[in-house]
Amino acid sequence: MIFYAEVECFIYESQSLKQKRSVIKRIITRIQNDYNISISEMGYQDLWQRTLFGLVTISSDKVQSERIIHQALGLIDSFPDIERTKTTVEWL
Repeated sequence: MIFYAEVECFIYESQSLKQKRSVIKRIITRIQNDYNISISEMGYQDLWQRTLFGLVTISSDKVQSERIIHQALGLIDSFPDIERTKTTVEWL
């Protein structure tokens, strides 16, 4: 089972692309290390207060895939300088 989530976020304290990249890098590194899933910035790369993440996990168990992605989304929510505004999930 392939479980995919697309997450649109707003970054509050970012005043430049450099600050945005530092926030995004912390999130991506933490999610990859803690949950061993694929994550990448997919959109709004030229805007300094918005981002679009793509998260993907592959598992033989549907419940396991959902749990891992939802834990990763919870981790994104735990960062105080970023707000998740829109989330779309899909089975492939």
